[in-house]
Amino acid sequence: MPDAPYDILIHGGTVLTMTEDRKIVGDALVAVRDGKIVSVEIGDPKKPFPEAVETIDATGCIVMPGLVNSHTHVPMVCFRGLADDLPLMDWLNNHIFPAEARFVNREMVYAGAMLACAEMILSGTTTFCDSYFYESAVAQAALDSGMRAVVAQGFIDAPVMEGNDPGKQRAVAEKFAERWSGRGPLLTPAFFCHSPYTCTPATFRTVKEAARQARVPYLTHLLETKEEIDIVRNRHGKAPLEFLVDLGVMDEGTIAVHCEWLAEDDIDTLARLGVKVAHTPESNMKLASGITPVPALLRKGVPVGLGTDGCASNNDLDMFREMDTAAKVHKLVNANPTVMDAETVVKTATLGGARVLGLDRWIGTIEAGKMADIIIVDMNKPHLTPLYNVCSNLVYAASGADVATSIINGRVVMKDRRLTTLDVSAVMEDVKKIAFDIARG
Repeated sequence: MPDAPYDILIHGGTVLTMTEDRKIVGDALVAVRDGKIVSVEIGDPKKPFPEAVETIDATGCIVMPGLVNSHTHVPMVCFRGLADDLPLMDWLNNHIFPAEARFVNREMVYAGAMLACAEMILSGTTTFCDSYFYESAVAQAALDSGMRAVVAQGFIDAPVMEGNDPGKQRAVAEKFAERWSGRGPLLTPAFFCHSPYTCTPATFRTVKEAARQARVPYLTHLLETKEEIDIVRNRHGKAPLEFLVDLGVMDEGTIAVHCEWLAEDDIDTLARLGVKVAHTPESNMKLASGITPVPALLRKGVPVGLGTDGCASNNDLDMFREMDTAAKVHKLVNANPTVMDAETVVKTATLGGARVLGLDRWIGTIEAGKMADIIIVDMNKPHLTPLYNVCSNLVYAASGADVATSIINGRVVMKDRRLTTLDVSAVMEDVKKIAFDIARG
């Protein structure tokens, strides 16, 4: 290591690199400068530590890539617990859509996003992909909290939301992309068409054309319920995936969210077209909407990332809980305890999510040259003792509360469980005031 001081030096921990060679480095030194990882080496107890502005002792801890939440709706923390234990279509049409029509505005979106960012940082998420409306407010919250984010401006064919007219939709998309592009990998603009049953063919085509022109990701909910298949087939004479393929919107720039009701031919289609998938098992289970065939997708080479979905249907943003659920549900539905092993699940929550979002050049592993998105998990806990297999303990025993320190883009945003970029008490109060109005109806 050179003599010049580093910004951050992490020592004493065990580094779970998540690189392709599955490298684990014990008693490691991780050096960070200018937002990037400079080196990952085994420490030499005979030598003094290199000079650094901030030195972090990770003895007894796992040092790993920050978790990537590949799909969520962060402002929906404001609806957490509002309408639980309902089927998806009832929940959506009779509770969530009406609440959004009345209460969603820029102030609500920003306050909810700030609370969500606090929750995610505290539980080890360093990157999230959000899809919602008034998305510029989410982008600003990500910047203010120091998180890395893909922010997808939402489009839906309903009079209460932005869009509807194709010309207006195109203008909204272009303005959004222009405003938030060019900020490097810390903030990536994107577009989100809600679903095949809430968006018209014109909306899908218009927004996808704008995404191609701006070279940004394009997202949509797809095959979330069996009912969706019937709705789309009755309306368009085609199954949902066939409908979108014929519209020309499914390609390597598209992220399909949920995908619980994929047929085998559908999986082949996604693999052939290069479409990526965001998997949200807890939300899917809670709404009893189905289970994404992730093992089959991975076998066919379809990139899969893990996400929480929004807090109205989960009801938390803890990616450690999501990993535990993802590992167990696929073992159950496949009647096979070997599928979705712990290491595979950790990969979907780190490098896999980075690949889905198109950020794997910058994040998802701990190695020289990558951006310094790093979390330190304190393993000195009764429920994490003993430690035979790092990934097994992370997936089956750890929780977000075990994350001691979070670093994003080389900036310490949480240290010793204390947030450094926002006042969490003030953020919580802002959302409580919004919730008071929502509860009054």
